[in-house]
Amino acid sequence: MTPSLSPNTQAILLLTAPLLAGRSTLSPDLLSPGEYKRLARHLREMQRQPADLLSPDAASLLRACQPVVEEGRLQRLLGRGFLLSQVYEHWQARALWVVSRADADYPQRLKTRLREDAPAVLYGCGNISFLETGGLAVVGSRYVDDLLIGYTMDIGRLAARAGKTLVSGGAKGIDQAAMRGALEAGGKVIGVLADSLEKTTMNREHRDLLINGQLVLISPYDPIAGFNVGNAMQRNKLIYALADASLVVNSDLNMGGTWAGATEQLDKLRLVPIYVRSTGDFSPGLDALRNRGAIPWPNPQDVDAFEAVFDIVTPTVAPTTSASLQPGLSLFSTDGPLDTLPTPPIIDERLSVLESVNGESPLMTQEPKANTTNTVTQTECSPADALFTAVREVVTQRLLKVPMKDVEVAVALDVSNAQAKAWLQRLVDEDVVKRQNKPVRYVASLPQLFSNNS
Repeated sequence: MTPSLSPNTQAILLLTAPLLAGRSTLSPDLLSPGEYKRLARHLREMQRQPADLLSPDAASLLRACQPVVEEGRLQRLLGRGFLLSQVYEHWQARALWVVSRADADYPQRLKTRLREDAPAVLYGCGNISFLETGGLAVVGSRYVDDLLIGYTMDIGRLAARAGKTLVSGGAKGIDQAAMRGALEAGGKVIGVLADSLEKTTMNREHRDLLINGQLVLISPYDPIAGFNVGNAMQRNKLIYALADASLVVNSDLNMGGTWAGATEQLDKLRLVPIYVRSTGDFSPGLDALRNRGAIPWPNPQDVDAFEAVFDIVTPTVAPTTSASLQPGLSLFSTDGPLDTLPTPPIIDERLSVLESVNGESPLMTQEPKANTTNTVTQTECSPADALFTAVREVVTQRLLKVPMKDVEVAVALDVSNAQAKAWLQRLVDEDVVKRQNKPVRYVASLPQLFSNNS
């Protein structure tokens, strides 16, 4: 049974979703992703949320949104409540669920990595918790020979044996071969579809896998929406964002969805390491990806070797921000559509540290005690130093009790990878964090750095 829709999700669906129920045309009034992003920001600035647009006294709020979206258009979209109830009943009968960025169940990986470019709504069927497990993304061309199909199925089987989730796009050819190999070996699979989610979930073979907990199928597009080239291109970033590493088995040169998705990662997003097949027939597309920074696939033959492919660290740059912090952006903001988005526990801990470090104001720092007196002199420090004091506490006392990659620290702190690396290097220079090699990880060297006895 699918959960009930939250008020925020109801509002977001009314504003952005076609709510297809046997219909083949889209409403011309729907907010585009860019328009919804602007509206969400406008609501956040007013300390309001989408659900407020559905309240009995929403007239003034609708007028206040006029600079972003015309009031009459909002009224028409929000007036589709009866249609939404019909379509939602249709989804429930097919065990389809839907979450929005305002829901706690929405994948944190997408919020953290894609920020405002994460889909406003995500539809799916199967165990939603799979979407937080990471794993290997495998992508490639639709039209390949049997040798590449067998090669790709073997990679899926190895991922299953290693206990890694397999992430792919569900298209015929390489995508389906990777997914089939992992499923046949008892592994877990995430299929990120560009179209026909409902039809795919109703397939008998898929239904059994969904029920047995091996497969989850998701899409940012209406469950009965047909194929659209633009949609297929846009969903590629979701495949990479849900994974820890990726492998391009085959790609055309300068054309096609596989090429577009891989080059976007290499040139712009850089969410995960991009491997490319390194054996078999020569591929101009794969050779060009290597020239752009892709890594030759090491062809692991066992679980230990397969695990090593996840040790490569790739700089992470959020698509809507630069590598450095921008003026006016909150350092620890989820940058999602609402101020009411659920806050990861680590953020709560950081905020408490900012409020008080060992009982003292974070805007004060203690000078070393002199040998002849127990007097502690407090001096004011800059906001940057105060912030770093809090970061030092969080990183050394909470995060780096076990070795972590810099990209993992960046995700936990919700900052760019460049910022995380700069902080980690400063902590290494202070000798409170140790840098481990092969693979590169960081671990706290002084577990009680802020102890009162220090």
